[in-house]
Amino acid sequence: MREQGVRLPYTVEVTGVSMVPTLYEGDRLFVRYVKCPADVREGDVVVLRHPLQQDLLIVKRAVERREGGWWVLADNPFGPIADSSVFGTVPDELMLARALARFRPPREVQRSVAGALSWAASCVRPMTADRSFSRRLRAR
Repeated sequence: MREQGVRLPYTVEVTGVSMVPTLYEGDRLFVRYVKCPADVREGDVVVLRHPLQQDLLIVKRAVERREGGWWVLADNPFGPIADSSVFGTVPDELMLARALARFRPPREVQRSVAGALSWAASCVRPMTADRSFSRRLRAR
């Protein structure tokens, strides 16, 4: 029997290009609900309600804790701007979940063993607060 109030990790699908190169359209995130502001650390990839359109869920990077909430930014400097530079700090109650890992489904059928092994080696990556870690993994 599950305890009342315990929320297990779940998955969400990424749409849009605001988090490229960290996340691409179609990637899946394994996320865990945040219970309090201390569950989010600087550098975490988070799922939150858009402050100006609260029926819309967005994925951003928590950059800095400020008075009134979190400052969140997109990883893609050339994508559409829909982050704290537009809507300001995000109140704690709009922060929903923190990403634990990213799963990248295959984009096409792998025709070779080497291609399948390459995809398998890179399809799941932990989401860490250290962006340079994920960049080092992609550079291999």
